[in-house]
Amino acid sequence: MRAIWKGAVTFGLVNVPVKLYSATEDHDVGLHQVHDTDGGRIRYQRRCEVCGKVVDYGHIAKAYDDGERTVVLTPDDLDALPVERSREIDVVEFVPRDQIDPIMYEHAYYLEPDSKSVKSYRLLVRTLEESDRVAVVSFSLRQRTRLAALRVRGDVLLLQVLRWDDEVREPEFPSLDETPRITAKELEMASALVASFESDFEPEKFTDEYQVQLRTLIDAKLEHGDAVDTAATFGEEPDEEKEDGAEVIDLMEVLRRSVERSRGSGSSGTSGDGSSDDSSGDGAEKSSSSRRSPAEKTPAKTSTAKTSAAKKPAGSGASGTKDSGSASKAPVKKTTARATATKATSGSAKKTPAKKTG
Repeated sequence: MRAIWKGAVTFGLVNVPVKLYSATEDHDVGLHQVHDTDGGRIRYQRRCEVCGKVVDYGHIAKAYDDGERTVVLTPDDLDALPVERSREIDVVEFVPRDQIDPIMYEHAYYLEPDSKSVKSYRLLVRTLEESDRVAVVSFSLRQRTRLAALRVRGDVLLLQVLRWDDEVREPEFPSLDETPRITAKELEMASALVASFESDFEPEKFTDEYQVQLRTLIDAKLEHGDAVDTAATFGEEPDEEKEDGAEVIDLMEVLRRSVERSRGSGSSGTSGDGSSDDSSGDGAEKSSSSRRSPAEKTPAKTSTAKTSAAKKPAGSGASGTKDSGSASKAPVKKTTARATATKATSGSAKKTPAKKTG
């Protein structure tokens, strides 16, 4: 780690010399632009539109244009500003940490004590810890005045840059003007779903899947060239058919299914206690009856046709015809949508023998 700034934290007459280090880093795979036909690297040039020459970065200045006149500001001009010359992180106030909305947070920096004596540094750390507050500070970095929150992470001071108040946009969404009615049962099911996902946050459990897959793709192309089979590389399979196509189901049903699936993943018998099904109403009771007992469950891939055939009363005389009709029609009906399987099967029971062989 390399220090990018040196200064001192000051509050009252206390002065804490510190060095500033970036607390985060980018883990993205580095990519650059090339010409797609020959792979040539694309370069950008800073070209002056007056003389047409390519300008070296050291000769580039900033300017303000009001439409009629242009004011050029050189790096020396900007460095001469009083606030830019300041090397102090000035504590303005100490506030409760929960009063700072997370949307305000920007870049984070570690502060290392820049002195042989670290007593004042340790004193500030202890003060922040025991008061359970963060220090709101102001300082100047890279030609900008900044507001920041000074807090403790582990045993190190962390400086978290804050956005200015007028940089946070206010949301204005007409779609939220309406307030839909949320029933007690819906809220209860949503709370049960949240409870099933409760855990302690462990950031090391999470992986940037895009960067992992990008690296895998790069390695595959390095090994096999441009003709690499991406489907084989990532082991892609065809998407499974979605039940009922694009059917829109009610929120209560979605919540109930989500809770059942979450419980089922943790324990095979948890979803069979019926505690949540009783509170979801008659509609949920009917749709969940097939999930009550493991013995009554149908396989995940069983079609609707088989389910409806199983529900026919014994002795109706149609079951035998239905089975033979379904078997003869199976090669033709395999590609049809699952949602039409019931209609196709019920229709096959009424077919004449002549139709079956056709």
